[in-house]
Amino acid sequence: MSSTTASAGELTITRLYDAPRALVYKMWTDPALVQKWWAPEGFTNPVCEWDARAGGAIRIVMRAREDIAAMIGGADHPMKGVFQEVVPNEKLVFTNIAVDEDGKHLIDGLTTVTFADEGGKTRLVMHTSVTGVSPLAPQMIAGMEAGWSQSLDKLRDLIAQH
Repeated sequence: MSSTTASAGELTITRLYDAPRALVYKMWTDPALVQKWWAPEGFTNPVCEWDARAGGAIRIVMRAREDIAAMIGGADHPMKGVFQEVVPNEKLVFTNIAVDEDGKHLIDGLTTVTFADEGGKTRLVMHTSVTGVSPLAPQMIAGMEAGWSQSLDKLRDLIAQH
């Protein structure tokens, strides 16, 4: 089961994962696991600093495969954030800020992820809202739904391996 609702700068994706809630939550809180699924297809995360506690910092650099980098105008796409709220096995709230190579904000966002038991499976609801603060923002926001959907597909595949 999967559903997506999107509007300008807002995106909600609901997924039902065939795994216990504690495992799905761990996939969102263990930096070594986050590094494996966070990012759309064709991207890796050579940098993944993910301190899942209230006040903990996030720093990720998504690196595009060469052919993708040529299409989107660069290989490295850094982002940063801070965890605002962490409720074990239930909820994560964090800022997500796309930055350029000089650290200037391109997009400012807030993401909330909830985890709920559903008959031995886990219902995950991911809601993100972003505000564009640069000329590149409309293009980045337009790719948000595909990027998150592909990342959550990678999460599904990683869960199946555990």
